[in-house]
Amino acid sequence: MLDRLAWLSLEVLYLDRATDFYRETFGLEPVREDGTTVFHVGDQELRLVEPGPVPRGGLHVHFAMATPPDRYDDWVDRLGNDLDVTEHDFGSSRSLYCFDPNGHCVEIGSVGDPAATADLSGIFEVVLEVEDLQRAEHFYAALGFSVVDRGETRPRVRMTGPVDLELWEPQRGLADARGGVHVNLGFTGRVGTVPKRVTDLALAVERTDDVLRLQDPDGHYLTVTES
Repeated sequence: MLDRLAWLSLEVLYLDRATDFYRETFGLEPVREDGTTVFHVGDQELRLVEPGPVPRGGLHVHFAMATPPDRYDDWVDRLGNDLDVTEHDFGSSRSLYCFDPNGHCVEIGSVGDPAATADLSGIFEVVLEVEDLQRAEHFYAALGFSVVDRGETRPRVRMTGPVDLELWEPQRGLADARGGVHVNLGFTGRVGTVPKRVTDLALAVERTDDVLRLQDPDGHYLTVTES
C-alpha cells in the first residue's frame, strides 16, 4: 500500500533564514523549487515552505533523522556549541533534540546504518498531534501502520510503517516537543490498493490515476504517489 516516506514539509516564517539554518546547522544542501527549499536526507526530501496555499507545511513538527551510531557524539559536540541540546538514552539507541528558529523540534537518533556514508541517512520518525487517539490509530492502522508502543502515563501511540509515526493527544514530550499541526507528508505506494475504509475515514480525498491526496481526521495531509 505505502512503500516509503518520500517527503516531509515544514512551514517556516522566512524561507531564506530557515534555509540557512538547515544548511549551516545540519550540513544539508538546499535546492530551491517554486518557493520551496528541498533538502535531500537519504532518499527522502525535507521541504521548507512559507505560509501559503493548502496543503501547508506542518507547524511545530517533531521529526527525527538518523545518524550512524559512531557519529552520534560528533553531532552532540557540533550542535551543543550553538544550540540548547537535550539528550535521551533509550538503551538500544540515543537521541538528541534541538529546536529550529520556527519551533520545529529536530531529533537526531543513533539508529542509522553503520555503513552509511552520509552523516544523516533519512527521516525515521514524525510526531502528529491528534484530537482523538483511538480515531487516529484506526485511520493509520487502515493505511497499514501497526502499533509498537503505547504511552503508560500520557495519551500517545507509536506506530510503524514506511516511517514511524507517534500519535499524541496535545502534550509536551521529551525536550518539551509538541506534535505537529497540519503536517504534510508524502509517500510512494500503490494508489489503487488504498482501501475504501481509509477514504471513508478521511476528511477530504482527491484522486487521479497515479496520485491520492488524503486529509486525515485531524487535518494532516497525506499524498500517495504511485511507485
